[in-house]
Amino acid sequence: MTASIASTSGSNSADLAAFVLRVTSGVLFLLHAGLKIFVFTPAGTAGFFQSIGLPGPLAYLVILIEVLGAIALIVGYKVRIVAPVLAVLLVGTIVTVHGAAGFFFSNQNGGWEYPAFWAITLIATALLGDGAYSIGKK
Repeated sequence: MTASIASTSGSNSADLAAFVLRVTSGVLFLLHAGLKIFVFTPAGTAGFFQSIGLPGPLAYLVILIEVLGAIALIVGYKVRIVAPVLAVLLVGTIVTVHGAAGFFFSNQNGGWEYPAFWAITLIATALLGDGAYSIGKK
């Protein structure tokens, strides 16, 4: 009987940990998208994309994916699909922007340390799934 109680207690901790990881990742992505919308503006973000050789309209798609992905993470909807998609966006930032700046994110133009950590966090989130505290819970 003791093993059953310990198992239930551990499960609750894992559910809570998945919730915290999922929601904080979602909030961070919402803030990240908000930076593109309210500070840099969508047009400014599109201009930046063009300046690094990417199609400008891709910026609007990235902003949309970030906002919708953030909301999905926060509420716990299709996390096993959404989190890897957001991780791919972060790997894209490493390839196009941050990779050449070196490892540490404190380097000029920000290194790839933070986006890599965030991408790995999203993969862990995907492995955990929607979790107990989500609208996707079955």
